[in-house]
Amino acid sequence: MKKIASIIIICLLTSCSNDFLELYPRDTLNEGNFYKSEVEFILLANGCYVPMRDYEKNQHWVLAELISDNTSFQNNIRTGEASRGVIDQFILGSDNAAYAAFWNLSYNGITRCNKLLNELNREGVVFSKESLRERSAGEALFLRSLYYFNLVRQFGGIPLVTTPITSQEAVNIKRATEAEVYEQIIKDLNEAITRFGNARDVEENGRANERAAQGMLGKVYLTLRNYNEAGPALLSVINSGKHQLLPNYADVFDPSKKDYKETIFAMQYSEASAEVANQFIFLFAPHTSGGAVTKRPNINIVGAGWNQPTDDLINAFEPGDQRKDVSINYWTGLDWNNQVRPIPYCAKYKPPISAPDNRAGDNFPILRYSDVLLMYAEVLNEQGKSNEAISYVQKVRDRAGLTTPLTGLDKTALQALIAKERQVELCFENHRWYDLKRTGKVQEIMTAHGLREKAKKSFLYAESYQITPNKLLAPIPANQILVNKLAQNPGY
Repeated sequence: MKKIASIIIICLLTSCSNDFLELYPRDTLNEGNFYKSEVEFILLANGCYVPMRDYEKNQHWVLAELISDNTSFQNNIRTGEASRGVIDQFILGSDNAAYAAFWNLSYNGITRCNKLLNELNREGVVFSKESLRERSAGEALFLRSLYYFNLVRQFGGIPLVTTPITSQEAVNIKRATEAEVYEQIIKDLNEAITRFGNARDVEENGRANERAAQGMLGKVYLTLRNYNEAGPALLSVINSGKHQLLPNYADVFDPSKKDYKETIFAMQYSEASAEVANQFIFLFAPHTSGGAVTKRPNINIVGAGWNQPTDDLINAFEPGDQRKDVSINYWTGLDWNNQVRPIPYCAKYKPPISAPDNRAGDNFPILRYSDVLLMYAEVLNEQGKSNEAISYVQKVRDRAGLTTPLTGLDKTALQALIAKERQVELCFENHRWYDLKRTGKVQEIMTAHGLREKAKKSFLYAESYQITPNKLLAPIPANQILVNKLAQNPGY
């Protein structure tokens, strides 16, 4: 946890445009600086996004999507199964590099948020608009809550740090309970909502805002099964009138025209430089497809084939569901076993528009309006208001071309439908693992999924898909056990 105390702020310098997509990391503000101008504070706020931008493109999809029944990987004898493949198979160890990187980047982001909040409270800081100060505080609080939310959902109780600390102090901080972490997350989100409410005149596309905080608060309460609090938070987003479903599902994922109407909050990527680009399609295309899928034959994708749609996900789509062809495409060619067949791959993320290499600019959605609608339907259903809940599910299905009216659904049937709708609507967006966990379905669904996967493919490990209860939590990275003397999760 030495990363907690590192205060290396990689910031984003502005161009003449107000578009957040044109803010790129170009410089470093060091720990000894004293920040005085609003420009410097905006740079600090921009820097709070950077670690999340990095872990969303490299690690989070492994820990929240690949581990679920939605996706697996194309067998690849040239790269083996490494740190990603073993997570897909539930062979989890504290020495896994993916968990270590996710942990370190999360605490790097928390450190940046703590630094910004501390500096904003320092005397003598002048802003041309007080709303800019409020927005910066809201961003720090929102992002800190999101870093902690993802950490606690992965690891359970974790070290809780809300002020800048030294490396010596960091070593002495032990794991808080899950309840304590969630209490801080809720506190941060409520304060972020207030701060953003005072900054509506300086909202910018790409930045966190009031609805992002309200929607995330609803998701946190839903995770805790606190439906009485989840409902009002989610309804605030719906009633704001700021967001709606796009008529065409495919438009949500068009990198040439970024969406800020249905997408409430997303990680921003751009083809402008390798640092701010992602390489999703170069990771997710079949590794045997050369440049046929990526449209860049000059890029070697021998290590690709990840997040491959499973039969479980493919079969979850109903006939006529327009989301299927947007989410899943097929390339026909040699597979890993030298057999020619149609190979499915994640199609939500596209090849570069203009970059000549593997720099892609798809934004990665973290909270969409359809997610809010389905969460609110779930809340209503759990409160015994199934008839009222159906209309919100129907909106999502209507957009997908499934316009037959939903009738005759009791609470249990609607629970199953909402879970299925979340699976197909939000696939490849890092929701499925968390949904299975919070609904208590991991062992049932993943055990059956594992049997199907092992019958279909050849795995290196005989112990694949042994899903014991302890694996609902990820192992604390080995370095944190060694350096900071943190208690390990049971079973590791």
